[in-house]
Parts: sequence; C-alpha cells; structure tokens
Amino acid sequence: MPGMRPETTVRDEQPVRPALAVLGVFRHRNFRLFFGGQLVSLMGSWMQTVAQAWLVYALTHSPFLLGLTTFCSQVTVFFLAPFGGMVADRVDRRRLVMLTQSAAMLQAAVLAGLTLAGVVQVWEIVALAFGLGLINAFDMPTRQAMLLDMVGAADLRHAIAVNSMMFNLARVIGPALAGVVIAVTGEGWCFAANALSFGAVLVSLTLMRFTPRPPHRHQHPLREIVEGYRYSFRHRLIRVSLLLMAASSCFGAAYLTLMPAFAKDMLHGTAAHYGWLMGSVGLGAFIGAWGLSLIKERWLALTPVIAGCVFGVTMMVFAATETLWQSMAVLVPAAMSLMILGGASNTIIQTAASEQFRGRAISHYTQAMMSMTWGALILGALADRFGVREAILWGGSVVLASSTLGWLMRRGQEWKFETLKQPRE
Repeated sequence: MPGMRPETTVRDEQPVRPALAVLGVFRHRNFRLFFGGQLVSLMGSWMQTVAQAWLVYALTHSPFLLGLTTFCSQVTVFFLAPFGGMVADRVDRRRLVMLTQSAAMLQAAVLAGLTLAGVVQVWEIVALAFGLGLINAFDMPTRQAMLLDMVGAADLRHAIAVNSMMFNLARVIGPALAGVVIAVTGEGWCFAANALSFGAVLVSLTLMRFTPRPPHRHQHPLREIVEGYRYSFRHRLIRVSLLLMAASSCFGAAYLTLMPAFAKDMLHGTAAHYGWLMGSVGLGAFIGAWGLSLIKERWLALTPVIAGCVFGVTMMVFAATETLWQSMAVLVPAAMSLMILGGASNTIIQTAASEQFRGRAISHYTQAMMSMTWGALILGALADRFGVREAILWGGSVVLASSTLGWLMRRGQEWKFETLKQPRE
C-alpha cells in the first residue's frame, strides 16, 4: 500500500472471540501512543465544550445564542474540510496534526485567561469558537486519515471502533468532570484544564514513527477538491451513507446544542444535571462504538439506514421526557444509534477510498457530520419560537423521514459491502 505504513507489522494470529478481536489494534505501537494522548486531550475538549455552552447560556439565557456559538465553531469545518482533506493527501500528516493541536491549545489558553480574569464577553467566546473551527477543518480529516497509517487495512475497522470508544469514553468522563468543576470553581478552570490536556497528545505525536509516503504529482488544489467529490459520489453506498449522516447530524445531533436549555428550563436542573445528561450521551455512544465492532460485514451496508431510523424515534421520545432519569434512559439508545450510524459510515468510506483520495473522502464524511452546524441554527431558532421540546421533536421526525427514504432507495437493488470496492454511477 502506498503511503505511510504502521511501524508494527500485522502478524498471523490465532482466532479470538469477536468481542475481543477489536483489542488487537493495541499491538501497534503508534496506535497505543495515539490512544493514550488522545484520551487525555479529548476529556479536556469535552470539558471545554460543556463549560462553553453553559457559560454562553448563563450570560445570555438565549437558546439562539447557544446555537450560534455552535454554528460558529463548526461552520468553518463544514466549508473548509475539503481543503483540509486535500492538504492531508499532500503533506506529512503527523506534523500537520501537531500544528493543529498546538493551535487548539493556544485557543483554549486564551479562553481560560479571559474567563478567569472575569472579563469574557459573548462575542469573544463566539470569535474563539470560530477560530477553533478553522483549526478543526484541517485537524479532523487528517487525524482520521492517520488511522490507516497507524494500523494497516487489516485492523482499520477495529481501529475506527476503538477510536470511537475512546472519543465517547472521554464524552462520559469530560462532561461529568465539567459539571463538578463548574459548580465548584467556575467555567474558566475547565478551559485551563483543556489547554493543559493538549500536552499529552503532543507528546504522543512526537514519539510516533511512520514510513514517509513517496512523493506523487499534485494537480491544482481546486481541481483535486473537485475530483475528490466525484470520487466519493461515484460510489452508491458511500453516497447514501453520506446523505444519511448529513440528515441525522443536521436535524438530530444538533439537539446537543439545546441540552443546556433542556436541563435548565425543561428539567429545572443545574450544571450538574447538564453534566449527567451529556454523560448519558457519552455512555450510549461508547456502547454503540463497541457494538460497531461486532456487526457482521454482510450487514454493514444497511447499518446506517437502520441506525438512522432508531435515532429518529428515540429523539422524538426524548423530547417528551419530564424527569432527569427518563431523559438519561432515552439518551443512551439515542446516542448509541447515532454512534453506530457514524461509525458504519466512516468504515464504509475508509474501506472504499484509495490512498491518494483518502484524506478528501474522509473530509466529505467530516462535512456530513458537521451538517449539525446548520441544524444548530435551525433548532435554536425553532426553540426560541416554539419551545425546546418542540424543536427536538421536529428534528427527530425529520431524521426518521430521511432514514425511511434511505430504506426506500435500496428497493430493487442489492446492498453488499463488497460493492464498495467498485465505483458505481
């Protein structure tokens, strides 16, 4: 395979139980380093995400400004991810991630300083969120593309599952810690902890070793971006997976931006309640990531459609909950189904993409995932006009409708995972 190869070679091993096979990725030294550094950093990032949303709502009491802040942190990712993917196909991916992670550390430090000094303004939070989105536009597709470089094709699917579990383990721990820290010391120390956490990932990246990718001829950047879109949308299953991911992110996953308002106004709770709700989301997503590794290959192509239907229904049920425990109980399967939808889509895309297009193909997945940028604005505006419950209910119904459409689109056609290897018009 052209490109960077993992330092550890994949060896023939005795078969293991499917539930444990996913752990085989830890035999790769680069992946072990990646896992340790990212776990610490992601916990800090989730602490910042929770604290930032709570701070914005505490300052403004506006669901719309909650949505606007999320919009500004993601709109640059949505529009610039294809450029990030194009760059990831051209340069040393490890060095690029070191650069983006250093920039994110600086962003968190500035936000911490302003908040701890007691001078932070809403426009400053929004501006810094916009800057973080610019950083993530290059960071997210590059980090995803590095997975194959770390573990090789044989362990790619398990690496995606473990990476998702790591992300959602941090989503369980980070919000819970943030809720306690906010209640005891305030939001500023959450931002400071996030800035410090980037040290772990920078150390792990410094210790990684990859075989350099052989140079290849580049075309004009815009032409490469256009060719990347053509490449992705020639594959029918990739195309459908991207569309389902975009709909579920835009109208479903955007409910996360309304979580502070739901906790405070619907459940009459505190920052601790918000932390418990976000922790339930992380727990469900963690379970979903583990379940992704157990799905048989013959069912993988249909998984995004089925998971999307489940996610839409659970969102509609969540909108009707009235107590903390009811909400937490429903958020677990909701987050689990969304995680399976995203993880299966990611696996489909990375398995199908050739090395020279991998960064750009993953950037399209990033764009689909970042469709919640627009959903944050839409649901925020609907919540201001009709109420938080009504906005979430409407979003869940759109997700269910789009997933049903995705199911109908497969009628009369054979959906096999093997067809991903062949581009189809």
